Amino acid sequence: MKSFCFALAGFLLAVTPVSAAELNAASGGWPQWRGPHRDGLSAETGLNTDWETKKPELIWMADGMGKGYASVSIADGVIYTSGNFDDGQAIVAASAENGSVLWRTSLTEAPPKHGYDGSRTTPTLDGDRLYVVTSDGQIACLLRSGGQVVWKRNFKEDWNGKMMSGWGFSESPLIDGDWVLCTPGGKNAMIVALNKMTGEEVWKTAMPEYEKETGKNGGAINDGAGYASIVVSEGAGVKQYVTLVGRGLIGVRAENGQLLWRYKEVSNGTANIPTPIVSGDYIFASSGYKTGSALVHLVATDDGVDAEEVYFIDGAELQNHHGGMVLVGEHVYLGNGHGKGFPTCVELATGKIVWGGKLRGPGDGSAAVAYYDKHLIFRYQNGEVGLIEATPKQYLLKGSFKPEHVEGPSWAHPVVAGGRLYLREQDKLMCYDLQP
Repeated sequence: MKSFCFALAGFLLAVTPVSAAELNAASGGWPQWRGPHRDGLSAETGLNTDWETKKPELIWMADGMGKGYASVSIADGVIYTSGNFDDGQAIVAASAENGSVLWRTSLTEAPPKHGYDGSRTTPTLDGDRLYVVTSDGQIACLLRSGGQVVWKRNFKEDWNGKMMSGWGFSESPLIDGDWVLCTPGGKNAMIVALNKMTGEEVWKTAMPEYEKETGKNGGAINDGAGYASIVVSEGAGVKQYVTLVGRGLIGVRAENGQLLWRYKEVSNGTANIPTPIVSGDYIFASSGYKTGSALVHLVATDDGVDAEEVYFIDGAELQNHHGGMVLVGEHVYLGNGHGKGFPTCVELATGKIVWGGKLRGPGDGSAAVAYYDKHLIFRYQNGEVGLIEATPKQYLLKGSFKPEHVEGPSWAHPVVAGGRLYLREQDKLMCYDLQP
């Protein structure tokens, strides 16, 4: 494994996709997938960080979210999510006070059929609108106030889009300025930028012709969209959109969608899922299914940007199946192993596993990870939720609890906003108190 140390400039914050007023809402904002900056980090402090002494208490549990694995977004006292109902896949708005449903809008005529039926998208909030991607491949813009559909596009019909495998489109769209970014997949439109007000195409990313390729698990990789969501990088002085797709980790020029670089090694022929981590000129990515993890360095070239491998770690040592990763200071925290969720701390600069690796946490299965107040929330596939101190010094479990309702698999990412912990479990949404 190649490795070297570099001076960390701190993790790069993506362009904020909501107004400052929303982000500073007194109720606590979580306006999109993985929070304000798509990094799984909550800025809230002064909360309960000792679950051994005081476990989070249930404030309310509400029905009506539908079937699915989507997380939630929150602004101005309203919670937004997506789910399957008898009449189709819908977007749901609910009160943060008690979880009561305020409105529901179906975007498909029937629930989409694919492996692990249910919604995936977490709504992205922007001003008075929200943006979603249905699991059958539609991107839609709705009004936040009442759920009216403003516009809708179809990945397959409009761009001949495709997924790398048959578990449904899973991304949460990115708002950047006047555009909404999404990943239809395919040779002609791997990523597209649309006018967020009208849905009109601004540009699309064409992929080169590749010879037959196989991933680290031996399966054939293809031009389908992956299961990750797009993040923003200013690496090598060039604004670009970065994501993990069927062909691997890619970066495209934000100005026109030109493919700048591709890193194949962190890809497989089944599913590439975790959203990459951006840190200055560096990108950290990981994928399960025996694939592995990698850090690449973005460097300027005469005609754009290249991604140079800093290190690659084989999947037998480090792989994140799904559940995501967070960067805190100079260390990445994640659930390691395919379907294992072993709590693990990795030094970003070198790829060295500082602690964990094969350490069994309080739960079983893959773990969805979020951060608040120097601590990590690990939500396991079997429902157990643990609190781990975010420190490279040692693994320190600060308590765990089993939520009131577990239907499983518990894959929806936890959300911390307004001093509360939100856990989506299929049709139910649970709200827990994190106040000390």
